[in-house]
Amino acid sequence: MDKEKIRKRLHSILDIAPEIKGILLSTHTVEVKRKRIRDFLADMLLATFDNDPSIPPLEWILTRDAINVFRSILSARSESLAGFSFLHYLNNLLNNDNLKGLERPSAGFFAELEHLLKGVTGKAGIYPEKIPAFMKYEGQKAARLRSADLSRMSRFARNFLLRYASGLDRSTIRKRSINKRRILKYFGATELEWEDWKWHTRHIVRDVKTLSALIRLTDAEYLAVKRAREHGIPFGITPYYLSLMDYQPNRGKDIAVRAQVIPSLHYVEKMKGYRNSEEPSMDFMLERDTSPIEGITRRYPMIVILKPILTCPQICVYCQRNWEIEDVYSPHAVASQRKLEAAIQWIADRPEINEVLITGGDPLLLSDLKIEDLFLRLSRIEHVERIRIGTRTPVTLPQRITDSLVRRINRFHSPGRREVLIVTHFEHPYEITPQSMEAVQKFRRYGMDVYNQMVYTFYNSRKFEAAALRHKLRLIGVKPYYTFNTKGKEETDDYRVPIPRLLQEQQEEARLMPGSVRTDEIVFNVPRLGKNYLRARQHRDVISILPDGRRVYEFHPWEKKLSLVDTYVYTDTSIYKYLKRLKAAGENPSHYRSIWYYY
Repeated sequence: MDKEKIRKRLHSILDIAPEIKGILLSTHTVEVKRKRIRDFLADMLLATFDNDPSIPPLEWILTRDAINVFRSILSARSESLAGFSFLHYLNNLLNNDNLKGLERPSAGFFAELEHLLKGVTGKAGIYPEKIPAFMKYEGQKAARLRSADLSRMSRFARNFLLRYASGLDRSTIRKRSINKRRILKYFGATELEWEDWKWHTRHIVRDVKTLSALIRLTDAEYLAVKRAREHGIPFGITPYYLSLMDYQPNRGKDIAVRAQVIPSLHYVEKMKGYRNSEEPSMDFMLERDTSPIEGITRRYPMIVILKPILTCPQICVYCQRNWEIEDVYSPHAVASQRKLEAAIQWIADRPEINEVLITGGDPLLLSDLKIEDLFLRLSRIEHVERIRIGTRTPVTLPQRITDSLVRRINRFHSPGRREVLIVTHFEHPYEITPQSMEAVQKFRRYGMDVYNQMVYTFYNSRKFEAAALRHKLRLIGVKPYYTFNTKGKEETDDYRVPIPRLLQEQQEEARLMPGSVRTDEIVFNVPRLGKNYLRARQHRDVISILPDGRRVYEFHPWEKKLSLVDTYVYTDTSIYKYLKRLKAAGENPSHYRSIWYYY
């Protein structure tokens, strides 16, 4: 885009806020412009608290938020943290004759500027022109009109919820029965062997030849898996999880299941470059800086992570610890007895620790005896009051959850003294099956709770898609616990979703569900420091908008009022590009129009 087209587009957008446009086009210095825009924003902010009749009802809330974001972006501190001056950039685009060396603004940048100015001036226009009819009345008439309005909301949500197939649907169960027979025939196995979890681990699908013989792959999927194996990038799928995939690639139903384990070409190329390097992106959470001893990670005062194994029955593409995992079901991934004993002794020597999260990798890949021994050692530590197991086997290998295993674990669940609970990872209702439900119920029958941590990716972020998952999870006995923003790892760019989409989902979609269903917390994991609760606006600030349309955030650490810890600067993925991907996937972008006003 040449200079004149850029300026024409900017002038058109700035017409939304003539006062700001006048300031930016003036001959004053940038610092004078900064002060004058700040003064204008301060006046606008005061007007929102004075019930300015020029701003429609409820728009004042958006106006207040947008003004605060704009003020944050204008601060010198924000510019220093972001390494970029939004104001200088805008001023140069509008007033400098020579734009040589200046990055051209993207469509995403123009869209962010337009929506920011609409928010600042009370012109977001996301609300209907008329207030609901029930607000004009009182008593039973108001109640009946309100009830009708709530029914309309419910029907709207239900229309979306019904779009997402579940693994408990009869048609899906029949389809997967056919898939299972096809897989058993290929391996020459029996129904009895299918119920043996060790048979599945012996027959993990590790190569593109086997995979393409069992399901139809797109050209991109075929090439990505082929290249992954050529370059030693961990890949594997259990026969059970493979049976959840439709034989033909179905972009409407099984895309979320395939995306869990079949990498994109972008992922493979990035991983190929990282494999032999110390690239920071690989260890996004900076566990090297929070591991006081091998096998232990600690980010909080009273809880530690214990990692007895660093492999899984299959590999999730967006895995947080892909930098540590050598391969799927790797025989070298189990911690040595000496290292495990040292890690447990480290916990025993710290009476301030009362909770241990056993994860990895997937600890339920260990034998029953090793799991029982691990629990026995931890149970002998008097100050350990809670043991969590982080495992995805109820989803990827439910056959592993045997009665024998559950009984062994339950020995250490002692109400009033010590709690044992399971934390798993269902990512989509299509993963919920009668077999996974039975695995969950085995734990429940012994009084142990099962919680879910969902990773919010592009593939489960459509309207009401996460709500559909939560609804089904509660029906099978799983409590929604956390919804994680996808880690900001470059290799998983295909999976990342803008932070505003998580906020929008929680406040517009999850909000319509019963309270017992929407029990999870949306969080952003801050490298080295731990969880930042996105629901709390005071835990983060938007500090810039880059030429490519990405927002820059400053995240505050959880202990910001307890100790002096630095903040974390993060560049989000583009809202504009995300909406374009949704549209290409068949979504109506107008259903997401309020996303720009979540900060």
